[in-house]
Amino acid sequence: MELLILVLVGAVIITAIADRRGMQPALIIVVVALAVSFVPGMPHVELESEILLTVVLPPLLYSAALGFSVPSFVRNIKPILGLGVAMVVITAFAVGLIASLLIPEFTFALALLLGAIVAPPDAVTAVAIGRKLGLPKRLMAILTGESLVNDAAALSLFAIAISQIASTHAFIDNPLALFGYNAVLGPIVGAVLGYLTLWIRRHLRNPALETVQGVVVPFAAFLAAEHLHASGVLAVVIAGFVVGSGSVHAGYQTRLQERYVWNSVDVLLEAFVFAYIGLQMRFIIEDLREARESLLQVAIASLLVLAVVLVIRPICVFAMFGRGVVSRHLDATVAVEVPPTPRRGAAIRRDPDQSPVWRRRLRERIDNRPLTWQESTVVAWTGMRGVVTLAAASGIPLTVADGSEFPERSAVQAIAFVVAVGTILIQGPTLPWLITRLRLRNEDEERYDHEQTARAEAIVHGAADEVIVGFVNNPPANLDQMTVDYIKETVARQSRDAEEMPDPDAHTARTDAFAALYRNVLAAQRDALVTGRDNGHLEDEAVRAMLERLDLQEAGLAARLESRL
Repeated sequence: MELLILVLVGAVIITAIADRRGMQPALIIVVVALAVSFVPGMPHVELESEILLTVVLPPLLYSAALGFSVPSFVRNIKPILGLGVAMVVITAFAVGLIASLLIPEFTFALALLLGAIVAPPDAVTAVAIGRKLGLPKRLMAILTGESLVNDAAALSLFAIAISQIASTHAFIDNPLALFGYNAVLGPIVGAVLGYLTLWIRRHLRNPALETVQGVVVPFAAFLAAEHLHASGVLAVVIAGFVVGSGSVHAGYQTRLQERYVWNSVDVLLEAFVFAYIGLQMRFIIEDLREARESLLQVAIASLLVLAVVLVIRPICVFAMFGRGVVSRHLDATVAVEVPPTPRRGAAIRRDPDQSPVWRRRLRERIDNRPLTWQESTVVAWTGMRGVVTLAAASGIPLTVADGSEFPERSAVQAIAFVVAVGTILIQGPTLPWLITRLRLRNEDEERYDHEQTARAEAIVHGAADEVIVGFVNNPPANLDQMTVDYIKETVARQSRDAEEMPDPDAHTARTDAFAALYRNVLAAQRDALVTGRDNGHLEDEAVRAMLERLDLQEAGLAARLESRL
């Protein structure tokens, strides 16, 4: 335990130093941990794969899902599913085919197991870099959505390959039926827990307890789904979607607390994961020696698999999202005529669409624009591997059903770790340079975001005016007209200067009326924002950004009015 705490503290310190100097924390942590692992006398830091999957992965996925807009996920569903499912399957089988041909000791099932382990990229580093360098929101949504989906596909392939090699009895023998069971029941479990969480919060009305309950949700969703042999990853993601969408109805303190709590959890876990990856290399080499594996042969195989992983993603990305004839034909087949926006391209369907209303509405929400070659290039180069590759490699069983050793376990783990470290060291430093050189700024999207923000501001100002007019027309009976005018003007300015607020020590009618009116204004503004989102007049991202501003305003008001009570 002491050693784990030291690793965690060291990783956080390195993260702080890297951030201060404008470097990438993940890259620096991995390099330092690699060097530390070869220090004489350094003990082996090892965790069970179950701990990595149940303690590290769920909160990272849940945090990303909480802050991710469901409309953005639906809008970009085609590239997200293409990258999160199709890309994982293609990468796993490509690695499996190459490894089975080039490594004599590997059967195709064993090579496919390796492919499933190295297939899912971890978008944590890519999203952090993109956010810092100002990637377009559409690319950020695609990369985040991919990271929320691809883990489930990879772990399903991993489980199927393990059952075939170890001759263990899977919950469902048919691989396709097993995959479908995971894909259906996992989201159901997540949705049930998500709505249950929102129901409990409506009755708690205690920000501290609500935040604590939110911390428990990802672990409960993952364990409940896994207990039912369903996908814990999908359960966590859907639970995060449900709770994140319902958080607009929570109190401002709960939203603010959760935002900062999950940001802190992300930093802590990401730093630990990258440190753990780097610390494993020396001990993987020692395991290979104990297993009498040829280090040279494993090194060559690792470099070949790394090359396949680095090459197959650009090929698939440009094949899926290129501006070729097939892509245009597919877009024309599923598209309908919708108003053009920078986030939802318009296409014209020649024949009248006779499909059901719900299907037409769903198609209207989907962004049918092809990615530009610059956007495709960035997506193609965001393939760094992370926690899922690490956990899956560690989760290979020691023995098969008959009690004999699992074949080539050390070699598979070594190749997987080399691929994870290699992608971090190769793509991590070059991705910022690539993003900067491609100049991905989208002026149309920036203009659209500005318009959405202006529309959100107009909605909240309109809602505030209605409440203020009602206050002026029907003021409290014990207030004179001068006080009413003062309160109206102060609240109308949204109390930009806290010193202009009434003194909280003076429990007068003016103080109480001011606080009540201001909170009524904020409540009306939030309701108007949610209504605008539900009616389709506002994008979910603009609503969340404006809600954060209102939350900070209310926090300032509460701090001023309650600081000395």
